[in-house]
Amino acid sequence: MKILHCADLHLDSKMTANLSKLSKEKVKERKMEILRTFSRMVDYANKNNISVILIAGDLFDTHKVSAMVRNTVRDVIVQNPQIDFLYLKGNHDSDNFLEHLEEVPENLLFFGDKWTTYTYGNVTITGIELDNYNHVSAYETLVLNESKYNIVMMHGQLEDYTSKDEIETICLDNLKDKYIDYLALGHIHKYRLEVLDNRGMYCYPGCLEGRGFDECGEKGFVVLDIDERMCTAKTEFVPIAFRTLHILPVDITGIQSTKEAGERIETAIKKLEYSSKSLMNFIL
Repeated sequence: MKILHCADLHLDSKMTANLSKLSKEKVKERKMEILRTFSRMVDYANKNNISVILIAGDLFDTHKVSAMVRNTVRDVIVQNPQIDFLYLKGNHDSDNFLEHLEEVPENLLFFGDKWTTYTYGNVTITGIELDNYNHVSAYETLVLNESKYNIVMMHGQLEDYTSKDEIETICLDNLKDKYIDYLALGHIHKYRLEVLDNRGMYCYPGCLEGRGFDECGEKGFVVLDIDERMCTAKTEFVPIAFRTLHILPVDITGIQSTKEAGERIETAIKKLEYSSKSLMNFIL
Protein backbone atom coordinates (compact mmCIF):
# COMPACT_ATOMS: atom_id res chain seq x y z
CA MET A 1 0.00 0.00 0.00
CA LYS A 2 1.29 3.45 -0.89
CA ILE A 3 0.47 6.57 1.12
CA LEU A 4 1.47 10.18 0.38
CA HIS A 5 2.23 12.54 3.29
CA CYS A 6 2.12 16.30 2.68
CA ALA A 7 1.58 19.36 4.85
CA ASP A 8 1.72 23.14 4.96
CA LEU A 9 0.51 23.87 1.45
CA HIS A 10 -0.77 27.31 2.55
CA LEU A 11 -2.98 27.69 -0.51
CA ASP A 12 -4.21 31.22 -1.23
CA SER A 13 -1.39 32.79 0.77
CA LYS A 14 -1.14 36.56 0.36
CA MET A 15 2.61 36.16 -0.25
CA THR A 16 3.34 39.45 1.50
CA ALA A 17 5.60 38.34 4.35
CA ASN A 18 8.77 37.13 2.64
CA LEU A 19 8.29 37.94 -1.03
CA SER A 20 7.14 41.52 -0.46
CA LYS A 21 9.19 42.86 -3.37
CA LEU A 22 7.16 40.96 -5.94
CA SER A 23 4.65 42.98 -7.95
CA LYS A 24 0.92 42.26 -7.58
CA GLU A 25 1.00 40.47 -10.92
CA LYS A 26 3.91 38.28 -9.82
CA VAL A 27 2.23 37.52 -6.48
CA LYS A 28 -0.89 36.39 -8.36
CA GLU A 29 1.24 34.26 -10.65
CA ARG A 30 3.06 32.68 -7.69
CA LYS A 31 -0.22 31.86 -5.92
CA MET A 32 -1.44 30.06 -9.04
CA GLU A 33 1.83 28.13 -9.29
CA ILE A 34 1.38 26.84 -5.73
CA LEU A 35 -2.22 25.83 -6.46
CA ARG A 36 -1.10 24.00 -9.60
CA THR A 37 1.57 22.20 -7.57
CA PHE A 38 -1.21 20.78 -5.38
CA SER A 39 -2.88 19.47 -8.54
CA ARG A 40 0.42 18.06 -9.83
CA MET A 41 0.94 16.27 -6.52
CA VAL A 42 -2.44 14.56 -6.87
CA ASP A 43 -1.60 13.67 -10.48
CA TYR A 44 1.59 12.04 -9.18
CA ALA A 45 -0.46 10.07 -6.65
CA ASN A 46 -2.85 8.94 -9.37
CA LYS A 47 -0.03 7.75 -11.66
CA ASN A 48 1.84 5.95 -8.85
CA ASN A 49 -0.99 3.91 -7.35
CA ILE A 50 -1.19 5.90 -4.13
CA SER A 51 -4.31 5.05 -2.15
CA VAL A 52 -4.30 7.74 0.53
CA ILE A 53 -3.06 11.33 0.76
CA LEU A 54 -2.38 12.60 4.28
CA ILE A 55 -2.71 16.39 4.61
CA ALA A 56 -1.13 17.11 7.99
CA GLY A 57 -2.40 20.64 8.46
CA ASP A 58 -2.40 24.10 6.89
CA LEU A 59 -3.95 23.17 3.57
CA PHE A 60 -4.99 26.83 3.38
CA ASP A 61 -3.20 29.93 4.63
CA THR A 62 -6.10 31.87 6.20
CA HIS A 63 -9.81 31.40 6.91
CA LYS A 64 -10.59 33.65 3.93
CA VAL A 65 -10.18 31.35 0.94
CA SER A 66 -11.19 32.50 -2.52
CA ALA A 67 -13.97 30.64 -4.33
CA MET A 68 -11.57 29.77 -7.13
CA VAL A 69 -9.12 28.05 -4.77
CA ARG A 70 -11.88 26.28 -2.83
CA ASN A 71 -13.46 25.01 -6.03
CA THR A 72 -10.15 23.87 -7.47
CA VAL A 73 -9.33 21.83 -4.34
CA ARG A 74 -12.83 20.35 -4.29
CA ASP A 75 -12.68 19.46 -8.00
CA VAL A 76 -9.29 17.77 -7.68
CA ILE A 77 -10.61 15.64 -4.80
CA VAL A 78 -13.87 14.76 -6.59
CA GLN A 79 -12.04 13.85 -9.79
CA ASN A 80 -9.88 11.31 -7.92
CA PRO A 81 -12.40 9.09 -6.09
CA GLN A 82 -9.87 6.24 -5.93
CA ILE A 83 -7.76 8.28 -3.48
CA ASP A 84 -8.83 9.05 0.07
CA PHE A 85 -7.80 12.53 1.28
CA LEU A 86 -7.32 12.54 5.06
CA TYR A 87 -7.33 16.20 6.09
CA LEU A 88 -6.18 17.20 9.57
CA LYS A 89 -6.60 20.94 10.14
CA GLY A 90 -3.62 23.01 11.26
CA ASN A 91 -3.31 26.36 13.02
CA HIS A 92 -3.92 28.28 9.75
CA ASP A 93 -6.97 26.24 8.77
CA SER A 94 -10.60 26.85 9.68
CA ASP A 95 -14.01 25.41 8.80
CA ASN A 96 -14.40 27.97 6.01
CA PHE A 97 -13.61 25.40 3.32
CA LEU A 98 -16.24 22.96 4.57
CA GLU A 99 -18.88 25.60 5.15
CA HIS A 100 -18.81 26.52 1.46
CA LEU A 101 -19.10 22.94 0.20
CA GLU A 102 -22.62 22.09 -0.86
CA GLU A 103 -21.69 18.43 -0.52
CA VAL A 104 -18.56 16.98 1.11
CA PRO A 105 -16.84 14.49 -1.24
CA GLU A 106 -17.01 10.92 0.06
CA ASN A 107 -13.23 10.56 -0.26
CA LEU A 108 -12.50 13.66 1.87
CA LEU A 109 -12.14 12.51 5.49
CA PHE A 110 -11.48 14.50 8.65
CA PHE A 111 -10.18 14.42 12.20
CA GLY A 112 -11.38 16.23 15.30
CA ASP A 113 -10.56 16.98 18.93
CA LYS A 114 -10.59 13.27 19.81
CA TRP A 115 -8.47 10.54 18.27
CA THR A 116 -10.06 9.36 15.00
CA THR A 117 -8.89 6.22 13.21
CA TYR A 118 -9.25 5.10 9.60
CA THR A 119 -8.34 1.50 8.78
CA TYR A 120 -7.00 0.16 5.47
CA GLY A 121 -6.35 -3.57 5.82
CA ASN A 122 -3.46 -3.92 8.22
CA VAL A 123 -2.76 -0.17 8.21
CA THR A 124 -4.35 2.28 10.65
CA ILE A 125 -4.23 6.07 10.35
CA THR A 126 -5.04 7.85 13.61
CA GLY A 127 -5.11 11.62 14.10
CA ILE A 128 -6.13 14.40 16.46
CA GLU A 129 -6.39 18.19 16.16
CA LEU A 130 -4.85 19.76 19.26
CA ASP A 131 -6.68 22.52 21.11
CA ASN A 132 -6.88 24.20 24.52
CA TYR A 133 -8.67 21.25 26.04
CA ASN A 134 -6.89 18.17 24.71
CA HIS A 135 -3.25 19.14 24.14
CA VAL A 136 -2.21 17.60 27.48
CA SER A 137 -4.55 14.61 27.71
CA ALA A 138 -4.13 13.56 24.04
CA TYR A 139 -1.05 11.49 24.78
CA GLU A 140 -2.77 9.46 27.49
CA THR A 141 -5.80 8.64 25.33
CA LEU A 142 -3.86 7.35 22.30
CA VAL A 143 -4.36 3.57 22.06
CA LEU A 144 -2.96 1.58 19.11
CA ASN A 145 -2.93 -2.08 18.09
CA GLU A 146 0.59 -3.49 18.33
CA SER A 147 -0.01 -5.91 15.45
CA LYS A 148 -0.96 -3.17 12.92
CA TYR A 149 1.16 -0.73 10.93
CA ASN A 150 0.20 2.45 12.79
CA ILE A 151 0.38 5.94 11.32
CA VAL A 152 -0.38 8.85 13.67
CA MET A 153 -1.12 12.36 12.36
CA MET A 154 -0.59 15.60 14.32
CA HIS A 155 0.12 19.25 13.54
CA GLY A 156 2.56 21.20 15.67
CA GLN A 157 6.21 21.79 16.39
CA LEU A 158 8.55 19.76 18.55
CA GLU A 159 9.89 20.88 21.88
CA ASP A 160 13.29 21.62 20.33
CA TYR A 161 11.71 24.48 18.37
CA THR A 162 10.74 27.78 19.99
CA SER A 163 6.95 28.04 20.27
CA LYS A 164 4.75 30.95 21.26
CA ASP A 165 1.89 28.59 22.01
CA GLU A 166 2.20 25.35 23.98
CA ILE A 167 -0.88 24.01 22.17
CA GLU A 168 1.26 23.83 19.03
CA THR A 169 4.04 21.93 20.84
CA ILE A 170 4.29 18.15 20.39
CA CYS A 171 6.13 16.14 23.04
CA LEU A 172 7.89 13.23 21.36
CA ASP A 173 8.71 11.57 24.68
CA ASN A 174 4.98 11.16 25.34
CA LEU A 175 4.56 9.38 21.99
CA LYS A 176 7.34 6.83 22.44
CA ASP A 177 6.49 3.16 23.04
CA LYS A 178 2.91 3.70 21.79
CA TYR A 179 3.33 1.29 18.82
CA ILE A 180 3.65 4.20 16.35
CA ASP A 181 5.35 3.18 13.11
CA TYR A 182 5.14 6.55 11.34
CA LEU A 183 4.31 9.87 12.98
CA ALA A 184 3.05 12.13 10.16
CA LEU A 185 3.57 15.73 11.24
CA GLY A 186 2.92 19.18 9.84
CA HIS A 187 3.86 22.75 10.83
CA ILE A 188 7.60 22.87 10.13
CA HIS A 189 8.30 23.81 6.51
CA LYS A 190 11.53 21.84 6.13
CA TYR A 191 11.80 18.11 5.44
CA ARG A 192 12.85 16.15 8.49
CA LEU A 193 12.80 12.36 9.04
CA GLU A 194 14.16 10.91 12.27
CA VAL A 195 13.84 8.00 14.68
CA LEU A 196 11.00 8.20 17.21
CA ASP A 197 11.77 5.07 19.23
CA ASN A 198 12.85 1.46 18.70
CA ARG A 199 9.81 0.89 16.49
CA GLY A 200 8.88 4.04 14.65
CA MET A 201 9.97 7.27 13.00
CA TYR A 202 8.60 10.80 12.79
CA CYS A 203 8.50 13.00 9.73
CA TYR A 204 7.86 16.56 8.62
CA PRO A 205 7.51 16.54 4.82
CA GLY A 206 7.95 20.31 4.68
CA CYS A 207 5.93 22.57 2.39
CA LEU A 208 5.27 21.94 -1.31
CA GLU A 209 6.58 25.33 -2.45
CA GLY A 210 8.76 27.95 -0.82
CA ARG A 211 6.84 31.17 -0.18
CA GLY A 212 9.82 33.22 0.95
CA PHE A 213 13.59 33.13 1.27
CA ASP A 214 13.26 31.53 4.69
CA GLU A 215 12.04 28.46 2.77
CA CYS A 216 14.91 27.77 0.38
CA GLY A 217 15.92 24.47 -1.15
CA GLU A 218 13.99 21.44 -2.37
CA LYS A 219 10.33 21.21 -1.37
CA GLY A 220 7.94 18.34 -1.79
CA PHE A 221 6.19 15.45 -0.06
CA VAL A 222 6.91 11.97 1.32
CA VAL A 223 5.69 8.63 -0.03
CA LEU A 224 5.36 5.58 2.22
CA ASP A 225 5.48 2.20 0.49
CA ILE A 226 4.06 -0.14 3.13
CA ASP A 227 4.45 -3.90 3.25
CA GLU A 228 1.22 -4.74 5.09
CA ARG A 229 2.21 -8.35 5.77
CA MET A 230 5.55 -7.46 7.35
CA CYS A 231 4.31 -4.15 8.84
CA THR A 232 7.31 -2.31 7.45
CA ALA A 233 7.63 0.65 5.09
CA LYS A 234 10.08 2.43 2.85
CA THR A 235 9.96 6.22 2.68
CA GLU A 236 10.92 8.51 -0.17
CA PHE A 237 11.08 12.30 -0.30
CA VAL A 238 9.73 13.50 -3.65
CA PRO A 239 10.65 17.07 -4.74
CA ILE A 240 7.82 18.71 -6.68
CA ALA A 241 8.16 22.49 -6.38
CA PHE A 242 7.70 24.43 -9.61
CA ARG A 243 10.20 27.01 -8.38
CA THR A 244 13.05 26.51 -5.94
CA LEU A 245 14.23 29.47 -3.86
CA HIS A 246 17.91 30.26 -3.33
CA ILE A 247 19.96 32.90 -1.53
CA LEU A 248 23.20 33.72 -3.36
CA PRO A 249 25.93 35.97 -1.90
CA VAL A 250 27.83 37.92 -4.59
CA ASP A 251 31.12 39.66 -3.82
CA ILE A 252 31.10 43.17 -5.33
CA THR A 253 34.29 44.38 -3.69
CA GLY A 254 35.99 47.11 -5.71
CA ILE A 255 33.33 47.62 -8.38
CA GLN A 256 32.36 51.14 -9.43
CA SER A 257 29.00 50.79 -11.21
CA THR A 258 25.65 49.03 -11.29
CA LYS A 259 26.63 47.51 -14.62
CA GLU A 260 29.64 45.84 -13.03
CA ALA A 261 27.43 44.53 -10.20
CA GLY A 262 25.12 43.01 -12.78
CA GLU A 263 28.05 41.33 -14.48
CA ARG A 264 29.21 39.86 -11.17
CA ILE A 265 25.69 38.48 -10.62
CA GLU A 266 25.63 36.93 -14.10
CA THR A 267 29.04 35.34 -13.48
CA ALA A 268 27.88 33.91 -10.15
CA ILE A 269 24.76 32.40 -11.73
CA LYS A 270 26.73 30.74 -14.53
CA LYS A 271 28.87 28.86 -12.00
CA LEU A 272 25.77 27.15 -10.60
CA GLU A 273 23.22 24.74 -12.05
CA TYR A 274 20.06 26.40 -10.78
CA SER A 275 16.94 25.97 -12.87
CA SER A 276 15.92 28.99 -14.94
CA LYS A 277 12.65 28.93 -12.96
CA SER A 278 14.46 29.54 -9.66
CA LEU A 279 13.63 32.50 -7.44
CA MET A 280 16.89 34.16 -6.41
CA ASN A 281 17.77 36.56 -3.61
CA PHE A 282 21.17 38.12 -4.27
CA ILE A 283 23.12 39.36 -1.24
CA LEU A 284 25.65 41.90 -2.48
